[in-house]
Amino acid sequence: MNAPEYPRNRGRLDGLRYTDVVAHRLAGALKRHGVTRLFGQSLPSMVHLAAESLGMQQVAYRSENTGGYMADGYARTTGKVAVVTAQNGPAATLLVAPLGEALKASIPIVALVQDVPRDSMDRNAFQDFDHIEMFQSCSKWVRRVTEASRIEDYVDMAFVQAASGRPGPAVLMLPADLLLEKPVEGLVARKQSAGHYPLDRMVPAAAQIEEAATLLAEARAPLVIAGGGVHSSGATAALVALQEAASLPVATTSMGKGAVSEEHPLSVGPVGYYMGENGAARFLRPMVTEADVILLIGNRTNQNGTDAWTLYPTGARYIHVDIDGTEIGRNYEALRLVGDARETLKALTAALGTRDLARRTAARAGLEAQIAEGRRRHREQVAAVTASDQAPIRPERVMAEIDRRLTPETIVVGDASYTSIWLPNYLHARKAGQRFLTPRGLAGLGWGLPMALGAKVGNPEAPVICVAGDGGFAHAWAELETARRMGLAVTLLVLNNQVLGFQKHAENIKFGAHTDACDFAPVDHAALARACGLTGIRVETAAELGPALDRALAAGETVLIDVLADPDAMPPITLYEAAVKAG
Repeated sequence: MNAPEYPRNRGRLDGLRYTDVVAHRLAGALKRHGVTRLFGQSLPSMVHLAAESLGMQQVAYRSENTGGYMADGYARTTGKVAVVTAQNGPAATLLVAPLGEALKASIPIVALVQDVPRDSMDRNAFQDFDHIEMFQSCSKWVRRVTEASRIEDYVDMAFVQAASGRPGPAVLMLPADLLLEKPVEGLVARKQSAGHYPLDRMVPAAAQIEEAATLLAEARAPLVIAGGGVHSSGATAALVALQEAASLPVATTSMGKGAVSEEHPLSVGPVGYYMGENGAARFLRPMVTEADVILLIGNRTNQNGTDAWTLYPTGARYIHVDIDGTEIGRNYEALRLVGDARETLKALTAALGTRDLARRTAARAGLEAQIAEGRRRHREQVAAVTASDQAPIRPERVMAEIDRRLTPETIVVGDASYTSIWLPNYLHARKAGQRFLTPRGLAGLGWGLPMALGAKVGNPEAPVICVAGDGGFAHAWAELETARRMGLAVTLLVLNNQVLGFQKHAENIKFGAHTDACDFAPVDHAALARACGLTGIRVETAAELGPALDRALAAGETVLIDVLADPDAMPPITLYEAAVKAG
């Protein structure tokens, strides 16, 4: 669908009063770093006007927090540093949540935030606030530019901070009056671009690589657990090469899903806190708990990924590859391989090529048979729910219908809460490098639709499917208008069960009761889509799911499918299973 044209001064700058000011120098620096789109809502206005004059597009969000999520989805799926803008004051405060997610999930975003004029600071100017203090909690780096001659210096520093080392957000505060000053030449004309990531690719010392190769070659039961750092590094091909060369089974975290094809006979699937009954890797749990050498790659060893630090074996030897040395040994003492995942895996594969891998080769057939049997048992266990005709509809049936329609190029985005569990367990990566995006940094509700829109902006030819619960989707309804206005085609499924499922079920399990905030009044989400000029489809029976998905995927515009879902359906969380067994 083409974006509709409204009667406004889109793309015409004939009447612009300021044609050579600091904002233009800033826009030129953005262009040098490869920026083609800015996620913004006009402010800082002069930045957007200058950027438009240089051919950059503004993707105009409706709220700063969802704009930040859009930038996140764009960065995750393009390998580029995303740029988001905001006004000072309350608008800037709304960037805290998306920047916090980006910081925890290692996603590079540069935030350009308007500040009050320099002569108004600390005088109770309109929407003045201590933005520096605020952003220090949710970014790698924050600075205020005060000198016109330093604008390109600081833009470059922001991009380098965002893209180098462990990626993350960087914030530039831009006083409104500075942007309108005449530019002053800096000391050195800058030419380099830092708009991609990883910006630098470091490799551990050769002795450490050799030690890791020896451990893997001689291990009785080795296992690789790949995290989101594999995707950030663009290391999926290197991981596949290692998997093949050394016959290593590979499991993933939620953020690492898609690091290897889940159709590969040595791919274990997702492991973590969702390996309870009906979990995809439930019957392969011994491959984790009985491993003697575990190679962690770009893996934070966080609570969910390790099932509250109970899943990974205490007696195993660990090898940990990470660009951030402070993550290595945080929870599991490990052989330290501090470096870029792609280049480190290449070096490790080369070192393994000089080892006797007879033990690995001999074990391969047995490993493949074990994994195949685990998959078979899972399919058998979930057959009833994935084929269920129950109404309200089981989420597993929804996932099965989506999975039948996935292509290797499909990008799938899930909101937080239960959706981030249904997706990794019931959808299957068709190729190494396929992206399944879930907000696992801070795991806040409302990320789904805007993150999907950002992914679509960066990958216009790829099918993008988003799944959100009705609780999470309520945080981002307004971005349906953005989808229509910007001509972005996303297939959006809302699991409408009229409850905050995770909250309600967890409260019932922990306390024997739940608060009344967990239950919602009925909402017709399909009508919301139609009110925004989009197609909305209400699905009340399982038989309607497939045709609705086919229609949406062929539509060429955002289509919302409002699925009346079972409020009692619970994903395979081990905590729930343990509570049921305990009575």
